[in-house]
Amino acid sequence: MSEHEDRGRPEEEPQVPEEPRGRADGDARAPAGAEARADGEPEAPTGAEDRADGDARATAEEPARGTRQPAPGPSRSAQFVRDLLSGSWLVTVLAIFIALVLSGVLIAGADARVQDAAGYFFARPTDMLGAAWDAVSASYTALFRGSIFDYQATSFARAIRPLTETMVFSVPLVFTGLGIALAFRAGMFNIGGQGQIIAGAIVGGYIGFGMNLPVVLHLILAVLGAALGGAIYGGIAGVLKARTGANEVIVTIMLNNIAVYLIAWLLTQPAFQQPDSNLPRSPYVEATALYPTLLGPPFRLHLGFLLMIAVTALVWWLVERSTFGFELRAVGANPEAARTAGVSVSKVIIVAMLVAGALSGLGGSAQVLGTEGLLTAGVAASYGFDAITVALLGRARAWGTLAAGLLFGALKAGGFLMQSTTQTPIDIILVMQSIIVLLIAAPPLVRAIFRLPAPRPGRRQRSVLEAQEVAAA
Repeated sequence: MSEHEDRGRPEEEPQVPEEPRGRADGDARAPAGAEARADGEPEAPTGAEDRADGDARATAEEPARGTRQPAPGPSRSAQFVRDLLSGSWLVTVLAIFIALVLSGVLIAGADARVQDAAGYFFARPTDMLGAAWDAVSASYTALFRGSIFDYQATSFARAIRPLTETMVFSVPLVFTGLGIALAFRAGMFNIGGQGQIIAGAIVGGYIGFGMNLPVVLHLILAVLGAALGGAIYGGIAGVLKARTGANEVIVTIMLNNIAVYLIAWLLTQPAFQQPDSNLPRSPYVEATALYPTLLGPPFRLHLGFLLMIAVTALVWWLVERSTFGFELRAVGANPEAARTAGVSVSKVIIVAMLVAGALSGLGGSAQVLGTEGLLTAGVAASYGFDAITVALLGRARAWGTLAAGLLFGALKAGGFLMQSTTQTPIDIILVMQSIIVLLIAAPPLVRAIFRLPAPRPGRRQRSVLEAQEVAAA
């Protein structure tokens, strides 16, 4: 290579390995004895190295930067309520149809003619099938006549009286069902309708028979007192859940038992017992505090039915259109997301149970100020528990609960005529209601029976899922 070429080529600098910034300064400041320690035993870690190791361990333990821990999900009871209410209207209708079919099988099996014809089924199978058809058709015909229209009646008034009885039976069912449905929308499983009916009946009944007031004022105060009594009793469960996290299912069940024993004890006290009577019942409510009848004798339909329709419209507006209703549904969908958005979850829970108790208390007023006219230990009957089925059947919607209450009122009203004319046990009605609850609680079972596809999430369900994703992000 020529000398000229050597002068034209740039000189290559030796590659020196770069050391971490800060280590070079530290090595430069190291004392002269550092070389001896390097040759001997290892050097103890400096304070900077300790901090570096600690930072590395902390970084390894902490989640990656930019990620957040998912928000805790809703409680089991809230999730169970949402699963129950997620079924479609088609599933509800099919559940009622299956209940009618299975109840028909039980009616046929309990019939004496069917049992006799079953002994020679393989010889003449049509005898047993004909007897089964006669038994089922006669029972369901009697159910229709006792609940909707009695076409065999001798007068128009008697023909339409079954329909009015259906309306009468539906009033406490719808009132209490609305209270339970409203709690459902807030993600709470309110089992305390029975106790709240009793509490409302106690307060409303006492105002009804213990005070002498003008006509309109007396009725208004008695109805408001019944609502107040139910609200206070329902609010106990709401406060306990909001302040202490107590399970509302257990609390409301215990409150039901307390209410049953409370009214039994009150009816033995002089203030609540009929004079000159040892029976456990109160004096009759004053005529000024009774719901006025709408059609007059022999009908029992009273003003409480119109109040029920008005309250249903009010509950629909409250849940679906008001600001509180939005907060209520937000808490029911995801309480943590609602809390992050600034909603007071405790306030919503307490107010929801207060309103739910007030609605159930109105159901108690329908009994003591309407159909019964006095206070007894059985004033609530089984309305508090039947209303749970009504709320589930109505998918916790106001108008759906109204329709379900009318259906169950028809079953109650028609069951008596069905038992008296066809000797069919009235317990079949309870079996039918139980089957409806079972199928509504298991929508996949109904879809599997009819081979229905799984439903796609609707607009409301998609918005709930998006809210949960945002809360978890």
